[in-house]
Amino acid sequence: MDEKDLEILRILEDNSRLSAEEVATMTGLASGEVTARVSALEAAQVIKGYSTVVNWEKAGNSEVSAIIELKVSPERDYGYDRIAERLSRFRQVKTLRLMTGTYDLQLIVTGRTMQEVSRFVSEHVAPMDRIRETATHIIMKTYKENGNAFFEQPEPERLPYSP
Repeated sequence: MDEKDLEILRILEDNSRLSAEEVATMTGLASGEVTARVSALEAAQVIKGYSTVVNWEKAGNSEVSAIIELKVSPERDYGYDRIAERLSRFRQVKTLRLMTGTYDLQLIVTGRTMQEVSRFVSEHVAPMDRIRETATHIIMKTYKENGNAFFEQPEPERLPYSP
């Protein structure tokens, strides 16, 4: 992987819908080379997939999202990896991270209601071996997701020009 690959990754992370021709113009590469590099990055699993950032509140979705923080006793020879792999199998878990600080793992989960999220934590997460403590934070409103602001931005007003 070289600097051009990193540049392509940054561009696609901002907007994965750009064509190879558009990325080529931005990077100074030929579009065929961009296509080949992207294919290689996909094959190497550097690019794990493509997604759309959706403002679910605006779409009328009533799902609840929560951040779940976990204190975990790491497992000998595996650390946090096996517990993280088990947690990642749940469809409710959208994001799972190992982090520094007071808690070891952070999950972002979704459910239809706060009660469903609470039940998921109390019935599936908290009873797992090696989970010592949980803290649940309900997400009340999302203002920015993956670099995309959810604020309504008015169109800039164009002032008349007069010499």
